[in-house]
Amino acid sequence: MEERWTTDQVLALAPDAASRKAGARLAMPASWSGTGTAEAAVWGLCAGSGSKPYQTVVDTKGPGYQCSCPSRKFPCKHALGLLLLWSEASGRAVGPAVAPEWVTEWLDGRQERTRAAAAGPAKPADPEAARRRAERRAQRVTAGVTELEQRLTDLLRGGLAGADREGYQKWDEIAARMVDAQAPGLATRVRELGAVAAGGGDWPSRLLEESALLHLLTRGFLGEQRLPGPLAATVRSRVGFTTDTAELLAGPTVRDRWLVLSQLDTSEDRLTTRRIWLHGARTGRVAMLLSFGAAGRAPELALPLGLSLDAEVAFHPSARPLRAVLGESHGPAAPGPVPAGVPVGPALAAYGAALADDPWLDAWPVVLSGVVPIPGSDAGGWQLADADGQEALPIAGRGPWRLAAVSGGHPVTLFAELGHTGVRPLTAWGPDAIPVPL
Repeated sequence: MEERWTTDQVLALAPDAASRKAGARLAMPASWSGTGTAEAAVWGLCAGSGSKPYQTVVDTKGPGYQCSCPSRKFPCKHALGLLLLWSEASGRAVGPAVAPEWVTEWLDGRQERTRAAAAGPAKPADPEAARRRAERRAQRVTAGVTELEQRLTDLLRGGLAGADREGYQKWDEIAARMVDAQAPGLATRVRELGAVAAGGGDWPSRLLEESALLHLLTRGFLGEQRLPGPLAATVRSRVGFTTDTAELLAGPTVRDRWLVLSQLDTSEDRLTTRRIWLHGARTGRVAMLLSFGAAGRAPELALPLGLSLDAEVAFHPSARPLRAVLGESHGPAAPGPVPAGVPVGPALAAYGAALADDPWLDAWPVVLSGVVPIPGSDAGGWQLADADGQEALPIAGRGPWRLAAVSGGHPVTLFAELGHTGVRPLTAWGPDAIPVPL
């Protein structure tokens, strides 16, 4: 029997609340014709405003989505409506069928692109021109890093007093210089310095700490040749160098049953960044997939929370590899089990070891088992404690009322990002073993 997704897993794919509502309205047999499913594909024709119905197909193995509608959202409301109709327990609305030609053409095209990516990156038409471009970028980045070193020196020579009253203009100007130098990672960290200075509280200490980390990064880049290979790769990635997806997939990959732990969208400067966390059932490794959407367009990659994919993943080079790209999938995605977790103590130890290898880590992914949210008091905020109450972590941000509702005072399994301000809960599995986004 085919294992179909749940309604909650389908709705978790929606790029926004409006898409969820619109998709739910289309989840009716009367809206569709020519529906069917075979192996990992689901398809159908949905009546729209034009004379021809929209052709909608979903590859649940990817997953991937294709619709002839003009929507710029991924997945669009038609794909959501089709998946909701397919997810019904009876299966009568979308039953087994022979895929029409327009479905097989799209599926064959996806397979061809996957094979091309696995074959490795195409060789540049002019290798010498590509080498010169790489050299020019390296020179620009080096010049930008040298300039940033001087800016940091001037900042500390003049003292930090008054930095909180200067606003963001100075930091934005320095960040723009780093963008011009093709060092986007440095630009992001410079903007964060401005946010620290304007953040109140003990901002001088935080600004000094972040400036020191940025100085460490610039010195590491300027002395890259003397660093061990994994650390040098970490420094380059933090500065803003990336590896082409096809090049990564042409190298070593890790095949596992990857459970989707969390999907989180953040927006900054008209750019939407989607961060998807995966957990390998066999290897125990955690992988982070990043995708981007510009100018109000949702990122194309969307994976249902709680699904498990038999797939290959390629990691970006780093001393602590986390960021990865998704390669070939083997079979359709299916609901996965509750991930295995650890108590608070081992999670803290793992975070400390990761920081020793990569001091610029913003957060470290952890799966905690048997933890309970503890309400805060006047002296402090909420905490996340082991069931025996021996060890606890502060919960970053506002009170986690949704987590408290899932827990009901009982231990839960929790996926979270652990950082210097505490733990940020992202997904919880309560007694019913159903993943709940937080």
